[in-house]
Amino acid sequence: MTTTDYVTNKPNDTTKPDKTICVFCGSSFGNNEIFAKNANDLGKSLAKRNWGLVYGGGSTGIMGSVARGCATNGGYVHGIIPSALISRERIDDEKFNEHLKSSIDNHDGSTPIPDLKEYGHTTLVKDMHTRKKMMGEEADAFIALPGGYGTLEELMEVVTWFQLNIHNKPIVIFNMNGFYDNFLKFIKDAIKNEFVSEKNGEIIKVAETADEVLKAIEEYKIPEGRFNLNWENT
Repeated sequence: MTTTDYVTNKPNDTTKPDKTICVFCGSSFGNNEIFAKNANDLGKSLAKRNWGLVYGGGSTGIMGSVARGCATNGGYVHGIIPSALISRERIDDEKFNEHLKSSIDNHDGSTPIPDLKEYGHTTLVKDMHTRKKMMGEEADAFIALPGGYGTLEELMEVVTWFQLNIHNKPIVIFNMNGFYDNFLKFIKDAIKNEFVSEKNGEIIKVAETADEVLKAIEEYKIPEGRFNLNWENT
């Protein structure tokens, strides 16, 4: 599947953002209201800079917060969600679900479904692999907010792919309220025990506010030490 398979489905292609940022985050709110507030602030900051958002397509938790923050402030938002996750990550809405069954039955992996203004444009896909592939292709950078197993898996996949020279897009952790402190300690321990090189330890940048996150993307420098692999003929 290529990028053009789904970009041409979007109703707002004429207002293409300067950059499109992929955000990984939880479909729950967590137990601290600062998570949702900071996610919403990030969405607003993206819209203010004319940076778009591509994300997992949910309306629940901080996933919904970042989407609403961007879309309701005039920003470009593209949510990509597998049909199996609709009941868990998308709040039931009459307009949204009215076309859902036929979309699931007939979609080809890139089916646009009815959009809700506060969540931008939504694409329904058949599985998690397609979701992540489409998000990665559209993104110019990646941000990880608080989340669970899925968020960590998505973050580590793009970090690993960066190390393997599959992409060179900035990766930033939004470490709100110290959420990722233990994970960052794991990276330091992996470097100390020589499972990760010091240079590849610089792949991930860390920020504590929405403005710092976007500044880290703007100032991102590709660290030396990535594996010099050629993927062109694979």
